Amino acid sequence: MEEKPLDPIRAARGNTLRAHSWETEGALRMLENNLDPQVALDPNQLIVYGGSGRAARNWRDYNRIVQALLSLQNDETLLIQSGKAVGIIKSHPYSPRVLIANSNIVPAWSTAENFSRYDELGLVMYGQMTAGSWIYIGTQGILQGTFQTLGCVAERHFKGSLRGKLVLTAGMGGMSGAQPLAATMNDGIILDVEVRPERIERKVKEGFCDRSTFDLDEALSWIEAAKRVGQALSIGLVGNAAEIFPELVRRGLT
Repeated sequence: MEEKPLDPIRAARGNTLRAHSWETEGALRMLENNLDPQVALDPNQLIVYGGSGRAARNWRDYNRIVQALLSLQNDETLLIQSGKAVGIIKSHPYSPRVLIANSNIVPAWSTAENFSRYDELGLVMYGQMTAGSWIYIGTQGILQGTFQTLGCVAERHFKGSLRGKLVLTAGMGGMSGAQPLAATMNDGIILDVEVRPERIERKVKEGFCDRSTFDLDEALSWIEAAKRVGQALSIGLVGNAAEIFPELVRRGLT
């Protein structure tokens, strides 16, 4: 019960009901989907996205949550506190099947230092917005907002389009990985600097980024070629933004 499942976690498909109701089955499938390797950032550590946003405190608590959902009756409600099942109460068939509260600390003790200490002690968990609430849907969930943000920039400053414009940014994780596609959807060129090559590889494979390189000069040659023909292009550059950005300033490119 305390160990990670041997097989990768994937949300069940089809119409086979494992729980006592489809409401509870839906909650279970959402939890499983949050930790699907195609969705989660680091499923082995229960991290869904955002660096440390987890779906459950630890594997013991994950397994207990799953068992609680499978046994939950149609007139009961499961209570989740920061990734841990803390109770099942008698409620009503029309009540929520699951109630979740994440990362809540009494204000007098609500400091970053205390939170980290309580996390290490296994008393609390950072659930981000949708990791601990089991409703993360991957990079597609932030794509619309990122697209619209860049679209507003284009509307206000560039006559409605980013064509021929270079967007410089950093990060290609679960959320920040929406930036390359959001820029090209606005007809722009984007250089996204990410220090972990596997993050860029994943976004290229998923279709959020066009191409990748370890070479700044190669990236800049692609950018110039795209500018000449008005092509939208997204580039993931493996590197440290703290080094790449000053270098671009030194070259007079920003």
